[in-house]
Amino acid sequence: MSGRFVRASKYRHVFGRSTRKEQCYDNLRISKNAWDTNIVKANPHYISVNWEAGGGGAFAVIPINEKGRLPEQMPLFRGHTSAVLDTDWSPFDDSFIASGSDDGKVFLWKVPKGFTLQTEAEEQEDVTPVAKLTGHSRKVGHVLFNPAAENILASASGDYKIKLWDVEAGSSRLELKHDDIVQSLSWSANGSLLVTTSRDKKLRIWDARQQKPAHVVPGHSGAKNSRAVWMGEHDRVATTGFSRMSDRQLGLWDIRDPKEPIGGFKILDSISGVCIPFWDDGSQCLYLAGKGDGNIRYYEYEHDKFEYLSEYKSADPQRGVAFLPKRGVNTHENEVMRAFKTVNDSYIEPVSFIVPRRAEVFQGDIYPPTTGTRPAMSAAEWFDGKEALPPKIDLESVYAGEKPAEVFLSSIPSKQKSSSPKASSPVKKEFEQPKQAPASNETQRGPPPKMEETKGSIAAMASKFVDKDAEESDDSEDDASSFEEVARPSERNALPSRMEEKTSSPLEKKEPQSPDRNAPLTARMEGKTASSLDYSSPQQTPLEKSDLNASTSAVTTSSTQSPLDARSASAKAFEPTHPLSTISSLPAQSKSATNSSSNERIQDYFHEIKSLLEQQSKTMASQNDKIGQLTTEIDTLKMKMGETRSERAKDERIKHLEAEIEKLRS
Repeated sequence: MSGRFVRASKYRHVFGRSTRKEQCYDNLRISKNAWDTNIVKANPHYISVNWEAGGGGAFAVIPINEKGRLPEQMPLFRGHTSAVLDTDWSPFDDSFIASGSDDGKVFLWKVPKGFTLQTEAEEQEDVTPVAKLTGHSRKVGHVLFNPAAENILASASGDYKIKLWDVEAGSSRLELKHDDIVQSLSWSANGSLLVTTSRDKKLRIWDARQQKPAHVVPGHSGAKNSRAVWMGEHDRVATTGFSRMSDRQLGLWDIRDPKEPIGGFKILDSISGVCIPFWDDGSQCLYLAGKGDGNIRYYEYEHDKFEYLSEYKSADPQRGVAFLPKRGVNTHENEVMRAFKTVNDSYIEPVSFIVPRRAEVFQGDIYPPTTGTRPAMSAAEWFDGKEALPPKIDLESVYAGEKPAEVFLSSIPSKQKSSSPKASSPVKKEFEQPKQAPASNETQRGPPPKMEETKGSIAAMASKFVDKDAEESDDSEDDASSFEEVARPSERNALPSRMEEKTSSPLEKKEPQSPDRNAPLTARMEGKTASSLDYSSPQQTPLEKSDLNASTSAVTTSSTQSPLDARSASAKAFEPTHPLSTISSLPAQSKSATNSSSNERIQDYFHEIKSLLEQQSKTMASQNDKIGQLTTEIDTLKMKMGETRSERAKDERIKHLEAEIEKLRS
């Protein structure tokens, strides 16, 4: 039965909308480096993409509003001596970006004010870094800013280490050591915990400031890369990877007990490309973009399960994908998420995920408050051990074109975590209290009543039903009679209602009534005649009131006698006061009257039918005479064809006469 019902969700009908080539970012030279990274990163103002450059590494920054075919010569962000592998935008400054390169260095960049690609200058000036962070001995494959603390950057390198940088000081203060190359990393919402996957097929959850893992558990068993993403403010982590049979898998982990995924690994398909996960904390949806295929599928997280919603399908495969922060979506078109995918290493295509609604006002139910641009703490406070969530903004102010308005934490409804033991403990206490209620009710019951009290109450109850029992015995004796009372069916009149109104008598208009039990036995035995009587008039009443009282008293007294005595007594009580001849003569007279009236009606009907037949025979005879006259006229015209008229006029006359003949015949 449960399969017949559809799960209620505001995002059940979300669909992905592609963009025309004219509205894409075309004429790009995207890096072809084989390192497993997202290649593209985006914020509400800029898009960064790893560039295929000679003579050192570079990446390009594209203003998000400059769409179409980009110029051949464009300013690049140059400074690395080898290929750029990854970039990341600061969550609190949309013009501040970090990059990691194959040269083992981390550079920090500032986008110039009023930066644009559409310039008339003949030579484009490249942008140089504002700071350089050195300390890794091998290539830096991943860089990621802390989502809660300002100027905290994590960088993962091929030397099996993750360094946590204080960007303001330009130094690394913490270090997280692994046993193999780190393949992905993701921060928790408050920036205190970090989850990583590595090539040794282990999933690690770190308390970043303790510099040691809180949990180390086996992850996906496949040989290919795996990815992990922290699910916002939940105590959950989602991972994607491969099984030993090279099937793509999806896993959901509880960070407090991550021995195995919740409900086991979910098999997605058998495609060979790495699945890149992205989490949207506002809609509670997980997006999975496949590397090497053009599909993006998305799930809704509910009750510790990923409920499949739909899938965006495209024939153009992607190598890199980036998702826009929630504060940058188009709320006027009910856009809940926007992705940027690389196509053929030559252009970037935006893909909008939209809730289909016809509304001209802000849809607050699909746009909860989201993270703004103000950090929860500084870098020094974070290193001192502070934990906090960054302030959130109301997207309705963004919809109105105003400055984003912050929302206080007290006004934001807390998210329920049904699976966490901390959240479930007060719920258990609430359900334990009603269990004691039945015991208190049982203790309040009084002692059982004594035998004397019960006898008196039963006798009082029985006295109420004495008369009813006598009446029921009377009814049972009547029912024991061998005569079966059958109601006479109403007779259907065969004549029309118009004739019935003229000839019907007052007795026939009355509805037949079923025989009464108090009627005389002789009248009841006479089946048809007794049923045709009408007892509504006082002249035809078979019994007087006194007779009825006498009969009821006789039946009441006979209840203690034997069945034979009771029957004889009831027969005496029901003796008719009027003679039988006077009662039976009334139905006979009415019956003869009805028979004579019905015979008269039938004769009238026959006369009418006879007259109609005579009229029809007369009309048919006159039509036959006319047809004969017309045929003779046609014959004479045919004989006089050559003498009187021309052939054309005669043909017209003949056709006209033949048409009249056909009309008369029809």
